[in-house]
Amino acid sequence: MLTSVKVLDLSRVLAGPLCTMILGDMGASVIKVERPGGGDDTRGWGPPFDERGESAYFLSVNRNKLGVTADLDDPADLALLKSLAREADVVIDNFLPGTLERRGWGAEQSRAEMPGLIWCTIVGFADEPRRPGYDVLVQAESGWMSITGEPDGEPMKHGVALADVLAGKDAAIAILAALVERGRTGVGRRLHVALSTSAEAALVNVAQNALVSGREPLRWGNAHANLVPYQLFHAADRPMIVAVGSDAQWRACAEALDLPELATDAALATNAGRLAQRGRVVERLAERLVAMPASHWLERLDAASVPCGLVRTVPEVLTDRPASPRTGMPPSIPGSVRLPAPRLGQHTDLVRREGWNAFAHLTDSGA
Repeated sequence: MLTSVKVLDLSRVLAGPLCTMILGDMGASVIKVERPGGGDDTRGWGPPFDERGESAYFLSVNRNKLGVTADLDDPADLALLKSLAREADVVIDNFLPGTLERRGWGAEQSRAEMPGLIWCTIVGFADEPRRPGYDVLVQAESGWMSITGEPDGEPMKHGVALADVLAGKDAAIAILAALVERGRTGVGRRLHVALSTSAEAALVNVAQNALVSGREPLRWGNAHANLVPYQLFHAADRPMIVAVGSDAQWRACAEALDLPELATDAALATNAGRLAQRGRVVERLAERLVAMPASHWLERLDAASVPCGLVRTVPEVLTDRPASPRTGMPPSIPGSVRLPAPRLGQHTDLVRREGWNAFAHLTDSGA
């Protein structure tokens, strides 16, 4: 889909590399630039490390790229990057403001020379672009942690660096839109994406609840602020989820669980009624579900078309996916895995000789 698109990746850590990996999965030629010596910060974020010493974190978001090392303070290296940018369709960075400009380069200069260039900068905080944008800080300040965790417990961060992930996907979406626009006009775009903005936008219904009600949202643990029952329950052998999203599903759920007194109770016929009697509904379902193994209830609920599922471990998820220790999880969008994540500086000499033509010298093995 993006086989003619050239992406120069000047980013590091998670949001930027995830964005460029998505573009690479869709066929773009991506050259990842790292500082000599240490490279991307995440090369040291371990254990675990694989048998070659590569960190799992780095491997998770850097496939389908060529790897180059370059020192911004070395005139020859800077000249190489400028040369690659002149032929690129997209440049992505997450430098602090002024990092490139102090060296006589940057987005504005490049776009003045090449109006068709799309340059995307990813920062942590939209209003404070010089502030380090670590995911946990964004989760804290975007309101996420205040609504995550048990009602009487501490605010809790998400188990995945989800603010980074959302920002990376938002950046990919913005870049794809800019490529479409450039196809019509011939003019590129200067794009800015912030983890804080992506995280705040992702509050969706929770933010809307606050806007409509004027009240501070609460933490609901594994329950839902607007739906009942829609949460974790414990079967006899393992935790499971029951997610009732409509009144018809509620009646089917109560009948499948052999709870006729709930199915016929007019006070519980609507979601608003069930919200008003949350404690009663949840307590009755919990008593019922703990009596039998999860497989028993899943069979009955599935037969009644009631949304339900197991709480699976990560290893259980991986057994059902064509995932790889070298290339990570399969693409979530239409795409393919062509190259493993590069070793630090693996393709530097090749790119210095061939520029973007380096991709023509590679095989599917990534040699």
